[in-house]
Parts: sequence; structure tokens; C-alpha cells
Amino acid sequence: MAKPKRQIVKKKKPANKEKKPLRQKSAPEKPEQPKPVQISAAKGRPMLVWVGKKPLRHVTAFPAQHVESFHPEPPIAIEDSQSAIRPAKSRRGAQNAQSENWFDWPEQYPHSGLLFHGDNKEVLAHLLANGFRGKVKLIYIDPPFDSGADYVRKVQLRSSEKPERLEAESYTLGEQIQYTDIWANDSYLQFMYERLLLLRELLDERGSLFLHSDDARNYHLRMLLEEVFPNAFRNEIIWKRSTSTGLAQKRCGTLHDTIYWYSKSEEYTFNMQYHAYEEEYLHRAIKDETGRLYIPIPTGNPGPRPNLYYEYKGYWPHPNGYKWTRAKMEDYDNRGLLVFPREKSGRIQFKQYVDEMGGVKLQDLWTDLYSVNPVAQERTPYPTQKPESLLGRIIKMASDPNDVVLDCFIGSGTAAAVAQKLGRRWIGCDINKGAIQTTSKRLQTIIQEQVGELERKGRQVELGFAHADTSTSSRQKADGTSLSVQPPAQLSFEVYRVNDYDLQIQHNEAVNLACEHIGVTRTRADAFFDGTLGRRLVKIVPFNHPLSPLDLEEVKRELSARPGEDRDVVVVSLGKELAADAWAEEWNRLRKKGDVPNKLEIIELRTDPKYGKFIKHEPARARVKVSRRITTIHVVIEDFISPTILERLSQQTGVVKPHIDDWRSMVDCVMIDADYNGEVFNVVFSDVPEKKSDVVKGEYQLDAPRAKTNVAVKIVDMLGEEVVEVKEV
Repeated sequence: MAKPKRQIVKKKKPANKEKKPLRQKSAPEKPEQPKPVQISAAKGRPMLVWVGKKPLRHVTAFPAQHVESFHPEPPIAIEDSQSAIRPAKSRRGAQNAQSENWFDWPEQYPHSGLLFHGDNKEVLAHLLANGFRGKVKLIYIDPPFDSGADYVRKVQLRSSEKPERLEAESYTLGEQIQYTDIWANDSYLQFMYERLLLLRELLDERGSLFLHSDDARNYHLRMLLEEVFPNAFRNEIIWKRSTSTGLAQKRCGTLHDTIYWYSKSEEYTFNMQYHAYEEEYLHRAIKDETGRLYIPIPTGNPGPRPNLYYEYKGYWPHPNGYKWTRAKMEDYDNRGLLVFPREKSGRIQFKQYVDEMGGVKLQDLWTDLYSVNPVAQERTPYPTQKPESLLGRIIKMASDPNDVVLDCFIGSGTAAAVAQKLGRRWIGCDINKGAIQTTSKRLQTIIQEQVGELERKGRQVELGFAHADTSTSSRQKADGTSLSVQPPAQLSFEVYRVNDYDLQIQHNEAVNLACEHIGVTRTRADAFFDGTLGRRLVKIVPFNHPLSPLDLEEVKRELSARPGEDRDVVVVSLGKELAADAWAEEWNRLRKKGDVPNKLEIIELRTDPKYGKFIKHEPARARVKVSRRITTIHVVIEDFISPTILERLSQQTGVVKPHIDDWRSMVDCVMIDADYNGEVFNVVFSDVPEKKSDVVKGEYQLDAPRAKTNVAVKIVDMLGEEVVEVKEV
């Protein structure tokens, strides 16, 4: 059987344009300000109408804060299309792929996977405002179905004879809007309408969107898609996700989900996929004189083709004519691929050899892909997790290697995980921090396996080339459960934060509450400072993001503009980056030497010893020892405690003071940055236990740089809370 033709998008580098190196990021003179992003109106018909329906004309794009990087060591490279051997490039802050494969990538972002924490509406707006408009080839979304299900993830402590199950962190208001059944019908429609409009703007002209739903909302979502993507419907795919009879008592059990496929235009990327033949069909196989098995295939044309109606060696075709021209028929005959009946009244058949058959061409009913097995290695704590085989089929069908894949409801991270395995670039986001952490751990494991595989094969090659996903490789296992191995498009990823939704109230209301709690006297006449606390000036940082050095730089510039101001300053925030404490310590150290005014104090409303009851929370704590041993760094986690986990256990079991024998049972994973710069946490080593019953090692040895260095150890507990200990060695 001839291989089907594939529609391939060839990306050409713009002519007469020099390659631009990745610009090193530096602190700007002023914090990056939100900017408006224009959105085109939906023009499809028919249109749904609901209470509160509003067109999305523009959105505000907030800046993103870079919070974490994952660059496995040692540096690895990947072979290019000519298999040329080129040296690997440094992982830290360097481009890690050939520029010709990333020519369409925005300059301000490194050549790696991108994972965003924040409301997906604002993340999508940020992507539009920062160079990703029309750059995404494939969008897969598995939004909340509004079906009455409880999407709170369940976790359990590690390595326990009787594992304690915990309900994960309480959702904030923004998370509830996405993951629990609290919506009115109209709110749900507006929520999805706005996000579909943004996704359309990001989609490449040859791109596709796949929307996954169940039977509770699929009819509404289909109408929204018709409005946003007019005349672009491709398929309604029915995925039989279960083989059980279900628990339904008064209705038929539901065994399927619906996946809607829409494209941006009539010209879209499509690679035919195949599924396995049924055994009954294969029983028709006949052995020829060479010993090979073949299936006899009719040579008649399914539709009338008068120009293909001819006599061949005394045999006449079906009334519609043959499938091929006489020249092609002669070619097949010369190659021994035709079967001639004894009677001239019979019809010629074609030999379709079983060992050359890729399978049955994919239809819109998928019954061969199953839900994630409870004991499968890919299983995560998310109850709505989708199998990798399902995403593998979609990604291979509607994108090519090195294309950009986006999932803005990333959940357990399946779309990004499969994109990483299939040599695609990827972007993911979620409002739930637990989803970001789960996805990050999963990707770290995959990338480390890819790095190890490249090392085992002894390949010294350069990042960026991904072999074509040919029909042969796509058919390695026709049931879709085998992901074709592709050289990865990247071996690293970055984590960013777009806004912070820990407190869902207006800033002015939050400021009033904070001032009342701390005892601040409001100063209405001051355009910058919010009030005074005793004699000290007070600056309240907006609560939609944690305090960063950029905020403190703003305070510094304001004080520089007031040379006569001798009062000290209190900065109030909800959350803070580690680098903010370091900035403040250095600021105050310089002022101690000469009794310089404007000393700085930070009040963080969650953890401050005096004012921290604004949001009551006792943070997790760790005792970490870091030492240098000539050429190595030795890290030992001596103890860890999570008051939140202990509190949850006491609430669930009624035990006043629950006892945990091994602190490691409370720890989900450990990550280390051996050269922490105080701003972005670069993960060069991670300990992510493979099984739920496994625990972290707690003791690690890494190569040491020659000079002094700050070693940062990040410990994440089973509820997603993070503790970072920084030691200089």
C-alpha cells in the first residue's frame, strides 16, 4: 500500500536576516507594565445567547515573572539533520537548540518548554502580547466539564504501611471557578467563550484545536466553537474511555468522552494515523509462493471512473472501472502483486502483504485507547488525567516535529509530557499550583530519561533537530499506545508566574484590610506611599503578585527623587520572592555603616512573626546541611516538618498531635540549584521518586564549581508547599 501523502509545513527562515542571539535578561529601569491586547470579534453562526454575554474586544497582558528553570546536567546535545557533530552548549542562560528550528520563537524567551502559573485568560493574553500570536500549531484543552464532579486532588504520604490520604490544598476562589462545580450556566459559557477567542488568536493558520468534553456540556461547547471557528469543523471524535458498565442506576452508563476538532483554516496539518486490524480480518490472510501472508484487495473503483474502465489480459473490472491506470496495473503485475482468477468472468485482486500493512485508517470512533491504569507509571493524583496514548495520537495527527503544542488547562501535564517525547515544542499553564508542580516533576523525569538515553547511545549531537514523523514510524504500534520516539526539541523548561491569585479581592479593599490589621495611618496626599506606621513610611505592594526586587527598585527610585526624606520604610506584601529578602538585607547593610536613613523592613502578611495572622499559615521548615568536599558538594537534609500536613492529619483522624516516623514520607520531591543566583531557581538536580511508596534519598552529591557558590535546596511537600534553603560553600 502506498504511503499516504502528508501535508507538511516547511518553515523558512526570513531572507536577509541575521540570527539574533538570545538576549540576556537584565532588570529594566522600570517594572514592565500591563499592556492591552486587541482581540478580533467572533463572526460564526449560529450564536448562543446567555445572560451577561460580552464580546472580548481586548484584554490586559500582565508581565511574567521567571521563577524556575530546569536544565539537567551535564550538558547534552542532539544530532542535526546532517548528523554533524557539534559541541554542546552551556545549559545556564544559553540557547539550547539550533536557531533555524526556533526562528519564529519570541526573542525574550529561552529555547525551551514554557510552563506558566496563573489564570489561563491572563496567560494567553501575555502570550499574545509577547510574540506568540499565530505561532501555535496545535491546541489541546481539557477544560472543566461543569458536570458536578469534585476535582480536588487526593494525595497520600509516602512509604507508610497504612498510607494516610490527604485532601490537597484548599482551592482559592480562582481555582474553584475552574475546578469545582460552582458555576451557573451563564458563567461557564462566558468563561469558555473568552478563552476560545484568545486561543483562536494564538493558533497558526495551519493549526488545529482539540477540545475534550463529556456529555454534560459538549452541545454548548460545540455551539461556542461554531461561533468562534466558523466553517472550520473537522471531526467529532468519540473516545470510548471505559470498558466497565459504570454505576448508573436510572440511566445508561456513560463510557465515552467527546473531542471536537476544529482548524484555523481550510489548509491544516494532517498526518493520517492507523489503528490495528481486527483478528477476524487478519484470518483472511493467504500465503503466497514466497511464504508471505497477504490479504486479497479488490481492484475495482468505489466510484464511477469511465476513463479507468478497460480490459486487462482478458479481465474486465467492476462497472465503475479499475482503481489505477493501465500503466500502474502493468507495474503491479510485473512486481507480482496481482492475483488473477481462473475464470475470465472473475475480477483481478491486489496483494496487500500483512507485513506492509500499517493498520486501518483512523476513523472518528476510538475504541482502542484506554483510561490510565491505576497502577500505571504515568498515573498522577489527578482524577481527570488523560492517557498518553490519547494525546500521542492527537499530537502526531495534527502537528509535525518541532511544532508548538499548547495546553492551557495543563492539569497533570499529559499534553506537555507527550509533546516532549514526540519532539514538539510546548507551552502549558494552569491556575492551580499543584498542577504546575505535578507537571514540572513529570517533565523532569522525562527529560532526565531522554538525557540518559542520549548518553547511553553515546551521541554527541546538537539540540534542535527532530526527525520527520514518517508514516512508518507512526505505525510502529497501530493501536496508538506506542509513542514514536523522536529526538526532543528541547531538553529544558522554564517556569513563569503571571499574576498571583492567593487573594481574590480588589487591591483597594485589600489595602484597607491590611492597613487596619497592621495599624497603618493612610496618607491620601502621597501619590506613592500608602501611609505611615509610627514615623515610618509604608508602601503596600499590589497583592496580585509577590514582592520582587523590581518592586524594591521602585521604592529606591522614589526615595532618590526625595533627597530630603529621612524616614525609614515598611514594605507590605502578600508573598515574596527569595531575592527580595537578599535585596533588602544588602540595602540595610549599606545603611548601617554610616547611619544612612531610609532603612527597609518587609512585612509579609502570611509569615511575618508579628503581623502574619492576616492570612494564618505556619510554613514548612527544613534543616539542611551543605558542605564542600574538594571537587564535590555534599547535601544532607537532616529534618523536615510540614505543619500543614500535621494539621490536616489531625483534622481527618481526630488525633491531636499525629506522629510521623520518617520525615521523608511528607516530602514529594527535592530539587537542587548548585549555583543559585538569588533570582531564578535553576534545577540542575532533582530527586523525584518513581513510585508513591518510594521516598526521597535525602543525601546528595554534586560536582562543585571552583569558586564559592550558593547552593539552594528546594523541598516540596505532599501538599505542594515549598521550602528553599540556601547555603554558601
